[in-house]
Amino acid sequence: MKLLRVGSVGAERPALLDESGTLRDLSGLVRDIDGALLADAAALDGIREAAAAGTLPELSASRTGTAGTGTGTGAGAGAESLRIGPPLAGIGKIVCIGLNYHDHARETGAPVPAEPILFMKAPDTVVGPHDTVLIPRGSEKTDWEVELAVVIGRTARYLGSHEEALASVVGYALANDVSERAFQTERGGQWDKGKNCETFNPLGPWLVTADEVPDPQALAMRLWVNGELRQDGSTGGQIFPVAEVVRYVSQFMTLYPGDVISTGTPAGVAMGMAEPKPYLREGDVVELEITGLGRQRQVMKSA
Repeated sequence: MKLLRVGSVGAERPALLDESGTLRDLSGLVRDIDGALLADAAALDGIREAAAAGTLPELSASRTGTAGTGTGTGAGAGAESLRIGPPLAGIGKIVCIGLNYHDHARETGAPVPAEPILFMKAPDTVVGPHDTVLIPRGSEKTDWEVELAVVIGRTARYLGSHEEALASVVGYALANDVSERAFQTERGGQWDKGKNCETFNPLGPWLVTADEVPDPQALAMRLWVNGELRQDGSTGGQIFPVAEVVRYVSQFMTLYPGDVISTGTPAGVAMGMAEPKPYLREGDVVELEITGLGRQRQVMKSA
C-alpha cells in the first residue's frame, strides 16, 4: 500500500493512493497514519480489504478544504490541488546513518566506517515532500542528500538477526536529509547543528508498506538541482544494508512503531564536488526520487 497524508499544515488527513493513481480517503477507517496504526496489523489489513473492495471514497480538494498548492500529486481527478504532507504523524525519533555509501565516503575523503555512524534528527524538522525548504540565516553551505527512510512498525530492542530486523520494518519512504555543512563540521561539537534546522527533512510523498519493497537493497535513487542530475545511485551501494542498520541501532536504543531511520546518501552531494562547490541558494529547485517511493520537489527560500 501507498499511505499518505494530505491537507494544509497541521490539518492533514490519512489517505491511500490506489493502483489506478487515485487518492482514497481513509479518515472513515483510521484517525491518522502514525505509529499506533502501523503497529496494528488488523487495522492495516482492514485498509487493504477496503481498498480491494472499492469502498474507499475518492479524496477531493473540497473534502479536505485545502487550497491549490500547484505542487500536484499525480493522482486522480481533482486531487491536483491537494497539498501532500509528511506521510507519517507523531514520529518519535529519527535516527540517521552517516557515511553509509562507499562512493559517498570516497567523495568526501572519509575512511569507510567500521561501524554505522549514528546521529539524530528532530521530528520537528519533517515537512511535506513539496514544501518550501528554508536556508538558515548565515548559511553558505546548505546541501542535499537523497535517502531511503525506514519506518519501524513494532517495538525493537536487541534484535538478534537480520530477519528480525526486517520483520520490524513496516515500510519505506523517500527523504531529503538537508544539511548545512559549515554548521555540521566547522562549528565544533557534533553534527546535529547542521542537521536540525527547520524544514531540513522533507519526507514522502508516500509511506510504502514493506510488502511492496521485496529488496530494499535494489532501489535506484536520483536527485536533481535546477534540472541537473547530481546524485544517481542505488541502495545496493550501502556499506551497511537496511537489515544490519536496524539490527545495529536496536543494540543502543529501543525502536518504537513510527520511529524512522534515514539510511544515508550516495555520492553527488555539493560537499564532495570541486570548488566552487554548488551549495544551495534561494530560488534553487531540488527534485529527488527513489524507485517505487515517489518523487519530491522543493524550492529553496531564505529563512
